[in-house]
Amino acid sequence: MVDKASHSWEWGTAAEALLELHNPELSVFGSNPFPGGKIPPADPSTTALAYAKQFINRNSQTLVDDSAVGDPASLGVSAVLLGQSDSVYIGAAEREADFLLNVAPRYSNGAISHRPDVAELWADNMAMSFPFLAYLAVEQNSTSLMSTTVQQCGLQRQILKSSNSLSWQHIIGPQSQDTGLWSTSNGWAGYGMVRVLHTLQKWSGSASMTAEAAQLKSWIKEILDGAMQAGSDGGLLRNYLNDASWFGEISGTAVLSAVAYRMAVNDPAMFPQSYVAWADANRRTLATKQDGNGLFSPAVNPYDWHDRNKYTAGSPEGQAFAVYLYTAYRDCVNAGALAVVTDNPARAVFHQVVEDWAPAKPSPWLSPTQHAAHALIGDIDA
Repeated sequence: MVDKASHSWEWGTAAEALLELHNPELSVFGSNPFPGGKIPPADPSTTALAYAKQFINRNSQTLVDDSAVGDPASLGVSAVLLGQSDSVYIGAAEREADFLLNVAPRYSNGAISHRPDVAELWADNMAMSFPFLAYLAVEQNSTSLMSTTVQQCGLQRQILKSSNSLSWQHIIGPQSQDTGLWSTSNGWAGYGMVRVLHTLQKWSGSASMTAEAAQLKSWIKEILDGAMQAGSDGGLLRNYLNDASWFGEISGTAVLSAVAYRMAVNDPAMFPQSYVAWADANRRTLATKQDGNGLFSPAVNPYDWHDRNKYTAGSPEGQAFAVYLYTAYRDCVNAGALAVVTDNPARAVFHQVVEDWAPAKPSPWLSPTQHAAHALIGDIDA
């Protein structure tokens, strides 16, 4: 996961995976992620933060120089956490938010564009910009920003949700339009809103925003229901959910299954055991798709979603999604949200999920021979 990441969204996605894995109490899925209604103090040497820190611009308009609007914001939560011990990172996060809210183009309905030169919406951006803006709302004690973040999720959905399906289209706009129901982008959208939802619900400042929470839940449910109704190929969701000519692949399957586990804990009445059973079946299939080096395949080519060749070199985002799946499953088991637990979550549920890197070592994440992402899901049925 980490040694293969080379783009801003991959760095941010890996940082989130490391946080959920090694320091779940600091993630929005922890039991008390905002003690006293504030961002928690965080040790900057924490694995996730030490990893993210090396990529963050501290004196720039955006957190990373990038050709996309939203991708640098995937490092925004890390920047805010780092800012608890070094205010320079709060300034960097605030400039990133200003770029998103006041500089980036807007679609005709007011939705923030994912491209800097045209108004174009990508479902992917749901996992980049909006978890960060929700988290910054806590830092700034701003219910207005939290409300704006939820509103933006709705504006994105207004354009991207397919008119004849529960699933979202990948890209709508003049530059790279892709009206297909890409499974990975539905996962980006679903997991992004899951993070926004948990941020909103666990911050005391937004305790009255029950209507907004209900909206987010309904939008997440749409995406999950669309995926569950789409069927599979060999036990994996197809690269494009609505196109039977595509192969099943691990990236969309892992992240959408993580969404199901998270929501089964969040609202078991709305997301009952049928969602858990679906995620369990996917997880067990994924257990058979991991090689001896911890790589999961087949994945979609993360840089060319129309590539018909199965990607077997290790998708950085796919590996991170497998970590999301592990942490979501772990938390689901610990919350007692599984009807019957046949797996032992303490017993190598995922093979060497990620190595326990020592941040004090120079550039520990850059050695693929020592720090391969060994991820995830094997040895689960005892």
